[in-house]
Amino acid sequence: MTKKIIVLAESREGALRNVSFEAIAAGKKISDGGEIVSVLLGDDVSTHGQELIAYGADRVVTVQNEKLKQYSSDGYAQGLLAVLESENPDGLVFGHTALGKDLAPRIASKLGSGLISDVTAIEEGGDEPVFVRPIYSGKAFEKKVVSDGLVFVTIRPNNIDPLPKEESRSGEVTSLDVEIKDLRTIIKDVVRKATDGVDLSEAKVIVAGGRGVKSEEGFEPLKELADLLGGAVGASRGACDAEYCDYSLQIGQTGKVVTPDLYIACGLSGAIQHMAGMSNSKVIVAINKDPEANIFKVADYGIVGDLFDVVPLLIEEFKKIKAS
Repeated sequence: MTKKIIVLAESREGALRNVSFEAIAAGKKISDGGEIVSVLLGDDVSTHGQELIAYGADRVVTVQNEKLKQYSSDGYAQGLLAVLESENPDGLVFGHTALGKDLAPRIASKLGSGLISDVTAIEEGGDEPVFVRPIYSGKAFEKKVVSDGLVFVTIRPNNIDPLPKEESRSGEVTSLDVEIKDLRTIIKDVVRKATDGVDLSEAKVIVAGGRGVKSEEGFEPLKELADLLGGAVGASRGACDAEYCDYSLQIGQTGKVVTPDLYIACGLSGAIQHMAGMSNSKVIVAINKDPEANIFKVADYGIVGDLFDVVPLLIEEFKKIKAS
C-alpha cells in the first residue's frame, strides 16, 4: 500500500545538510510509490525547496518564522506538529542527528507513536519494509517491522545513499503559516567553535588520531592528510582527555558515531568504546606500531609502523596522484 511520508530536512548556515537528501531516499523506500513531502523549518528557508525536489521530494512545505531562526525543541515541535495535522502522513523520516535525536522522541510522544531510531539500512520484507539498526554499541543488529500505525524512523547519516539529483524534476513548494508561541527557551545567540573543513558527522573520509599522536602538534599531519582527501579529522577519547584536541572531534560510544567511506586510524589502540563509534565505516585503514593492537581486528588494511613516518609518506603519494 502506498504511503505519504513526511521527511524533515535540515539546513545549517544557509545550506541543506546531506542527511536531508538521504532521508528523502529512505522515505522513497518506505512509501512504496507514495508521496514524499519534505518539510523545512526556519526563518528563511524557501530558497531550498527546489533543491529538495531535485533530490526526490514530490512536494515541499516550509514553515517560516523568526522564532525558528535557531533550533529549539519547543519551536520546531510546534511548527512540525502543525504540518502533520495538515498533511496527515503515514510515516515520518528524520536524520539521526543532534536535532533529530532531540526532536523525534518529543514528536513521537505527542503523537502516541513508536519510534525506530538510528536506522542504518532499509530492506524489503514482504508487505512492510524492514528497518535495520545497531544494538549493544554496534556489536549486533536488530531488524524491526512496523505492523500497525505511523512509521516513524531516524536514519544514521552516511548509510543510505541519496537519489541522483535531477534538476529537471518539478514539484510544488508551499508555505504554512504557524504561530509559534509560549517558548520556554529563547536562544539569543549560538557560539560555535572555529572549525575548518568538512562536518565530521557527514564526512566521507575521516583521519582519526589517538594517544599515539602524542601532542596537539601531532595532529597537524593528520589535518593535512584529511584536507588532501577532502575529509575531516577525528579523535579518540584518550586524545581528547590528553588535551591534544577538542572534544568536538571525539568519536566513540560517548562521542560521535560515524560511518565514512574511508576511516584512517592513526595511533589508535582500538578500545571497544572507540570502535563502537566507527566500526561500521566502509573501509578502515589502521596505522599502529603495535602489531597486536585491537584496531587491526576491524581494519580492512593494516600498516604496522610509526604514524609520523607513515602519514607523511601517504601525504606525499596522494599529492603525486592528485598532481597527475
